[in-house]
Amino acid sequence: MNHTPFDGSSKPFTIGLTQLDPDRWIEPDEALDFYLSEKELLLSSRRDSVFAAEPGTEAAQQEMLWHLTEYLVRRYPHIYRREGNRMVIAGRQVALDGDAPILAAGSLIQDDLAILELKEGAWRLTAAYVAFPSSWSLAEKFGRSMDEIHAPVPGFEAGTRNAELITRMFDRLSPDRFVERFNWAVNVDGALHLPKSKSEGIGTGAVALTEDRTFIRVERQTLRKLPQTGAIVFTIRIYSDPLAALRRRSDAPALAQSFIAQLHELTLPQAAYKGLVSKRDALVAALASIAGSARSEIAVDPPALYCDTKLCSRAD
Repeated sequence: MNHTPFDGSSKPFTIGLTQLDPDRWIEPDEALDFYLSEKELLLSSRRDSVFAAEPGTEAAQQEMLWHLTEYLVRRYPHIYRREGNRMVIAGRQVALDGDAPILAAGSLIQDDLAILELKEGAWRLTAAYVAFPSSWSLAEKFGRSMDEIHAPVPGFEAGTRNAELITRMFDRLSPDRFVERFNWAVNVDGALHLPKSKSEGIGTGAVALTEDRTFIRVERQTLRKLPQTGAIVFTIRIYSDPLAALRRRSDAPALAQSFIAQLHELTLPQAAYKGLVSKRDALVAALASIAGSARSEIAVDPPALYCDTKLCSRAD
């Protein structure tokens, strides 16, 4: 597990932005080839589901691609090499002068990419290459404002303090300031490509879980503003591991206890949005076992889980 935001460092349903060292903008790892293969498969078989771009976004896309390639070659010369109008990545070659710069950019890294632009007084999603959505589809969010995108999220509806803070932060973000945030989820499917909603009704019945069939999905999100076009680049990197991997960590007891605490703090609408209503009891029990605590010693709130996925299932 590369990141563990359920340790208390990042709270669900908060903005939770922190300053990011620009040298840590992108984090390629040993699974790079797997992710790029998954992206290639999805782009060839479901292009309209993973890619969209409004006319007029070419300048922002190109500026993003320029900054990304410059960064990758400088920061990770052992992985990336530029040869004219193409990038060479461990045996792969990616053309930089294809039909959409955002597709070239997304074919270089494990992260999904989105471009947000200020239009008609609101920040809107105007271009995106999103191969690994976490229970949402690009079609339902493309072209929409931040208020519209966040409308289903409890506490982030238009007019709320969180919605106003997001707009203010986007407006004031300077090109030399990078920020990041984390989100976590729990699923019973290990696939990276998860476009179907996981939301549940508040009265959904409990389900059983096993550690090896329950996946913790962590999103690492970064934001930066491009200096020339003023567009905001939003990256989303998915890390996914089975719950059983948590047990193997030396800090497993503390992480499990923190995770339990976060599950208890979720309101019923929040748990329903995350698809945890049916799973919280079982997840708390599994985490209590990992923490080495007796099940009877931990109070259990109404069922609500949160599960994500392992980067080992191929898109079908």
